Amino acid sequence: MHAPQPVASQPMPSPHDSAATGEAGEDRALRYLQARGLSAVARNYRCKTGEIDLVMRDAAGTLVFVEVRARVARSTQRFGGAAASVTPAKQRRLIAAAEDFLAHHAGRPGEVPACRFDVIAIDGARIEWMRDAFGAEA
Repeated sequence: MHAPQPVASQPMPSPHDSAATGEAGEDRALRYLQARGLSAVARNYRCKTGEIDLVMRDAAGTLVFVEVRARVARSTQRFGGAAASVTPAKQRRLIAAAEDFLAHHAGRPGEVPACRFDVIAIDGARIEWMRDAFGAEA
């Protein structure tokens, strides 16, 4: 992985291009977390149960499954903003994808590393990092 870089306040893509908005948001989130000492393990991990935007490891060795929610304009606050879009159904899909990741990439069978679920919410130029946003029992 590359050395941590400061988070640039780059403009987000057009609100009509959700794929580009998501990718730009993931890029910003990755740089943001790396600048705070986390290292990247995987990006866009896909399995039959879902996708995890970023899998990171913190300084203590905890695996951090990160959902990135990017919205282009702050006007989206009337809909609850980026963080509100991580619904209970989305949480269940993330948990299932994390279980798949752990089953295939966690090391020795039966050993479950410390892990948590974080959300990075990007609303316009603002980034909010919600550590331990929800538990595996969601």
